[in-house]
Amino acid sequence: MLPEQEKNNTEASGATVTPAVEEPSDVQEATASPQLEEGTESLEQLIDQYVPAPGPLTEGAEHPAPSESEALRGRVVEVTPLGVVVDFGAKSEGLIPAQELMELDSLQASFEPGQIVEVQPLDQEKDGYLLLSYLRPRRRRVWQEIENSYRHHVPLRGRILDRVKGGLVVDIGVRAFLPASQLDVRPVRDLEAWKNQEISCRVLKMNRKRGNVVVSRRVVLEEELRTRREALLQSLVEGAVVSGKVKNITDYGVFVDLGGVDGLLHITDLSWGRVTHPSQVVSVGQEIQVKVLKIDRGKNRISLSHKQVLPDPFATVPERYPPGTRVEGKVVGITDYGAFVELEPGVEGLVHVSEMTWSKRIKHPSKIVSVGERVEVVVLDIKPEQHRISLGLRQTKPDPWQSLAEKYPVGSIVTGRVRNLTEFGAFVEIEEGIDGLIHVSDISWTERIEHPREFFKKGETVQAKVLKIDAENRRLSLGLKQMNDIWAQWFAQHKENQIVRGRVSKTTSFGVFVELAQGIEGLCHMSEIEARRGRKERDKEGPRESQRATLEVGKEYDFKIIRLDLERRKIGLSYRAALRQGEQEDLSEYRSSKSSPTATIGDAILSKRELL
Repeated sequence: MLPEQEKNNTEASGATVTPAVEEPSDVQEATASPQLEEGTESLEQLIDQYVPAPGPLTEGAEHPAPSESEALRGRVVEVTPLGVVVDFGAKSEGLIPAQELMELDSLQASFEPGQIVEVQPLDQEKDGYLLLSYLRPRRRRVWQEIENSYRHHVPLRGRILDRVKGGLVVDIGVRAFLPASQLDVRPVRDLEAWKNQEISCRVLKMNRKRGNVVVSRRVVLEEELRTRREALLQSLVEGAVVSGKVKNITDYGVFVDLGGVDGLLHITDLSWGRVTHPSQVVSVGQEIQVKVLKIDRGKNRISLSHKQVLPDPFATVPERYPPGTRVEGKVVGITDYGAFVELEPGVEGLVHVSEMTWSKRIKHPSKIVSVGERVEVVVLDIKPEQHRISLGLRQTKPDPWQSLAEKYPVGSIVTGRVRNLTEFGAFVEIEEGIDGLIHVSDISWTERIEHPREFFKKGETVQAKVLKIDAENRRLSLGLKQMNDIWAQWFAQHKENQIVRGRVSKTTSFGVFVELAQGIEGLCHMSEIEARRGRKERDKEGPRESQRATLEVGKEYDFKIIRLDLERRKIGLSYRAALRQGEQEDLSEYRSSKSSPTATIGDAILSKRELL
């Protein structure tokens, strides 16, 4: 049942008294429980469940709104215990009863003598006064404002009275329901803190007959934000420096409120230095200056930069870190292609993987340095316009190639591990960063090598002789066959003009190859095989017969050494010269035995045949 006071107020205002209807159980539960139950009811269900509490702010079917013709304007004469006496130009004065004044206390209304008020006659008298209603015309104006807000999207002012299930009760002249989702543009957790606050809202849904009104503060805020955003977007220009407040922080950047419109400040534009997370530089609510980089008015997107309003540390880098400077820094990042070293806050350089070690065998940078390690580097190159510095780590250590000739002089024997095999040779690592090549031609003196894998296995240890060092081009030539240099031994035992015996191993168009010892071959050119003849003889025999070789493969003959080239491992032979020298020796022997100084070669040959 209605409280007795509300019953009297209703009777005094002329309204028909109807039996009181108890509030639904969910409303009673919401009033009793301060907890906000989110996600259990849809917005429409909450609106349907909401029933305004009976009282002075609710106008239902039992309180029909009077027409405008029934409203009169009057002047307050005095305030008495019976009520407010109003002179509205009739024969007698009217009275706003005290019972109605009690209802007006909730509206925070006050009356003073001389004040102009709008009232409605009730066709009732009391103590000689015509009873007047102040609430009825006021309610009519309120509903007109509510309908205007609903139809024309006009905002209303209201005061939050209480909290109910799913939202709040707002006084806009009647009790209106404000869903929690419509209170702000962001979710609100503590609804109790909003009690008694004045807000601006707009009517979303209304039912005058039932006295139901649903309002939203969120749509008013969104409209204001939209208006400010459009105005701000029109006023902003690329390159402008503006102030903003940090609104939200993510892993990839910061959203900055520029005064109704948000801009994205990417993590790479926060600082000239390396930033692993934006929270290292800014915090939510902080005021910062930013530069507008780009505006996409179609998508309402703004790109910002904070570092560009700060001094650029790279501006003086060329003067402070000229190429060749040794400097200490901290490793702040490692990638597959190198390591980033921070020389000072905002100044980083890259040590490429190729500049980390003198070794040609490229390792992953993480095998050489680690994040947080302090290292000494050398500045190799600077590109200040691109904010790039090339650094070198290996340049801080001695170059092993520069001292290689002292450690491994030509002719010395070295030991190494076969690191790689190719068609043209085997690469042997003799120390960290130093690889030598045993060319396929330097593997064996005698055997024809098709591929180095016939002699080597990857990973095995071998010995070789240093043949040549090219420190400038970082090349080291090694030889396996030179470990047993049969050529040097043979050359040491023979000299030019010496007669040697050899077996013809191969014939060619230009001469024959003669095997003088195991693995030792010499060349006897065609011109050194046959005796020289006159032009008439050569013309008579023809060109082919004059070039015909007289030596057979597999047979042994005497040859005279006419040329020795140890460095190129070449031996020049002459069969013709060996024959001539043999004939001269036979002639000398014949002359000495016959004591005939006039004997000829023919005599010596005939004498030799007779002996045979």
